[in-house]
Amino acid sequence: MAGREIRRTFAVFPMGSVMKLTNFSARQIRYYEEQQLITPDRNEGNHRLFSLDDIDRLLEIRDYLDEGYSIAEVRDIYKRRKDAHRTEDAKARRLLRDEILNSGPFRQQPHKSNTFNK
Repeated sequence: MAGREIRRTFAVFPMGSVMKLTNFSARQIRYYEEQQLITPDRNEGNHRLFSLDDIDRLLEIRDYLDEGYSIAEVRDIYKRRKDAHRTEDAKARRLLRDEILNSGPFRQQPHKSNTFNK
């Protein structure tokens, strides 16, 4: 994971900051967590800590709601994205495996027939 991606996943923002940045109430944010649309980390005191990715997700949720989507529809959108991402990951792993198996010392040799010349 690149440094920039790692920094985006650091959970450092407390609820109050996220409320200001997203214009959501604490109750709304907790509701989106209950709906499994976001998954903030927790600190030692069990307080929620949010990452930049969490904040982006909340802003995107706001955009969907403003466009008239229901929470159920938003959840379906994220589920389809996650499923598509899994499918893409599986394809990439298959391609990489095939590439490795067909190159270098892992190259598969064609199977020789055991027939004898008569």
